[in-house]
Amino acid sequence: MVFDIDMIKGVYAALPGKVEATRKMLGRPLTLAEKILYAHLSAPTSTPFERGKSYVDFAPDRVAMQDATAQMALLQFMTAGRDKVAVPSTVHCDHLIQAKVGAVQDLAIANDTNKEVYAFLSSISDKYGIGFWKPGAGIIHQVVLENYAFPGGMMIGTDSHTPNAGGLGMVAIGVGGADAVDVMAGLPWELKMPKLIGVKLTGKMSGWTSAKDIILKVAGILTVKGGTGAIVEYFGEGADSFSATGKATICNMGAEIGATCSLFAYDEKMAEYLKLTSRAEVAAAADAVKEHLRPDAEVYADPAKFYDQVIEINLDELEPYVNGPFTPDLAWPISKFAQAVKENNWPEKLEVALIGSCTNSSYEDISRSASLAQQAIDKGLGMKSEYTITPGSELVRYTIERDGLLNTFAQVGGVVLANACGPCIGQWARHVDDPNRKNSIITSFNRNFAKRNDGLASTHAFVASPEIVTALAIAGDLTFNPLTDTLTNKNGEQVKLDEPKGFELPVKGFAVEDAGYQAPAEDGSGVQVIVSPTSDRLQLLQPFAPWEGTDLKGLKLLIKAKGKCTTDHISMAGPWLKYRGHLDNISNNMLIGAVNAFNDKTDTVKNELTGEYGAVPATMRAYKAAGLGAVVVGDENYGEGSSREHAAMEPRHLGVRAILVKSFARIHETNLKKQGMLGLTFANKEDYDKVQEDDNIDILGLTTFAPGKQLTVVLHHKDGSTDEFPVNHTYNEQQIEWFKAGGALNVIRAEAAKKA
Repeated sequence: MVFDIDMIKGVYAALPGKVEATRKMLGRPLTLAEKILYAHLSAPTSTPFERGKSYVDFAPDRVAMQDATAQMALLQFMTAGRDKVAVPSTVHCDHLIQAKVGAVQDLAIANDTNKEVYAFLSSISDKYGIGFWKPGAGIIHQVVLENYAFPGGMMIGTDSHTPNAGGLGMVAIGVGGADAVDVMAGLPWELKMPKLIGVKLTGKMSGWTSAKDIILKVAGILTVKGGTGAIVEYFGEGADSFSATGKATICNMGAEIGATCSLFAYDEKMAEYLKLTSRAEVAAAADAVKEHLRPDAEVYADPAKFYDQVIEINLDELEPYVNGPFTPDLAWPISKFAQAVKENNWPEKLEVALIGSCTNSSYEDISRSASLAQQAIDKGLGMKSEYTITPGSELVRYTIERDGLLNTFAQVGGVVLANACGPCIGQWARHVDDPNRKNSIITSFNRNFAKRNDGLASTHAFVASPEIVTALAIAGDLTFNPLTDTLTNKNGEQVKLDEPKGFELPVKGFAVEDAGYQAPAEDGSGVQVIVSPTSDRLQLLQPFAPWEGTDLKGLKLLIKAKGKCTTDHISMAGPWLKYRGHLDNISNNMLIGAVNAFNDKTDTVKNELTGEYGAVPATMRAYKAAGLGAVVVGDENYGEGSSREHAAMEPRHLGVRAILVKSFARIHETNLKKQGMLGLTFANKEDYDKVQEDDNIDILGLTTFAPGKQLTVVLHHKDGSTDEFPVNHTYNEQQIEWFKAGGALNVIRAEAAKKA
């Protein structure tokens, strides 16, 4: 089945004319990203947009939502006054299934535990014309790649790893739920025109090296914020030499460098993947406009003229990488990793190895890992570490079971988990003898922040390709280098692992009995969406209050966060996922993972009303009850990681008025703006040090709030002294209207009411 083929053909029919018009307007050849971006403007332009500065309105082709974020997005959409989504949209139930025992039992428990939420998502999808992928169908990004992604398209998704679809040449961008609401309501979607980073790939991978190692190396080069505000475009003969699913792995993990998205040009590998996933019609349509789905020849010839930054990687020389612990950009080539483990005193014993997830669960990944598992059997080695496999979709799971790969994993003691996110997002009931004991795990996932996988700060999590993860599981030791080292088998013999072998695509093609898709009702007008007023999982939303029209004075300092403060620190996942549809309940996790700069503790801040220390959410609730607003102060790249808008909605709900930081991650800054919050940055980063624990804070200049015009912050210290300094913002006219209205959704509601 080919979804939305008429829409795809419409995009391709208009593409040549739009590309030619853009080339003429800019007066130069075009990168692929520029072709797709300018082809998806919500309205034609005669003026070029400036990268990194111009705010641009786009018209994405589709929207995708995972179940944890879809709840809040659709609760907002319900109030927007629309009868049906304006663009093809889907919901994917992948985040709420906890990995405990194995796929069958875990899925059964999830269906029972989350019955209320799944019923809500199914019925609201039915009502508003949204495709629904049931629990067990697969992880959103893998399902999108298999069914919806197409070269030259543009989509947004309520998950930070939405860029996975770049593996099929699509500009696919992670957003908060409020952005999704805009597009589903038929409104333009706003984005600052991205800068462009070009990554030229030469040579060809071989042996132990895989596509995962490319992005692990790039993460080491660019760091977790080096791609912020940019599209990373991969090109060169090296880029055309490996699979579409390998390309998707790279694009997926581009979220870890802060990139807006990542992108590959259309090629034969993509065409092969489209054909084998029953989309030959899409491949044929793409072939007809192929020249417009790749950068112009002049870009290949002189990339430095067309990209803001160019990185070159020779795949002939690339070696496998292991990244971590605690951050995905701490990159170690395998030849230097053992030394790093010893020098840093990281636990050498490998306790758990996990492969799969949305990043690395393709047939190619699984088949190459299975070849190593088979070697463990044949060479008398076995597995020294606990070993789990997470298929990305039912299509992949069914196919690898048919081809005997799951049986191979079972023979070495591997545990197959449900087709869901599971341990990658903290949905893992890990059993450990001592939660405070330092220990090491390794995954083929994308993120490895502290507590990310199992909630334990003591866990040192590393990231590598599925092949390296599997090899290290066989050894049970992080210092093992499978390229050079030998292992002792059960007969006392020294044996060496051979290079992994696999297949880019299944020789017999893909197969599945029930992919897990539920089409929406033809007419959803009679469908009832029921939310119980006594539910602790779902809560209908009330509009946020508009701005009072005055400067904000007498605000309390809630917390001054020190160091890395990701969306996992601001709004944890794991057990808190159950409350993603209930704003008040989930607000009890607000900032409980952030480190207080004044005592180096988490979830312990001073309540200025009592002088006592307590939990962050409880302290903020006390301020709200007293009619007081508050400010959160943060460090660099505040809000990196997941797209979850709960990290913006929770402070808004509890009465925080402004977030003042050294710098923001892109999605989180946008989410704050959408919810009517003030997202501000220090004009001078040293002013962060002036903030004291007992400060009362004023924010001045709001009555003349305007694009490019600084605001002023005044700190009233306990000793009676003050500090005053300017702060920056990136609000444009429309975003200032969101602030004044109390949030973007209030603006949408008002517009819908006018048309009614």
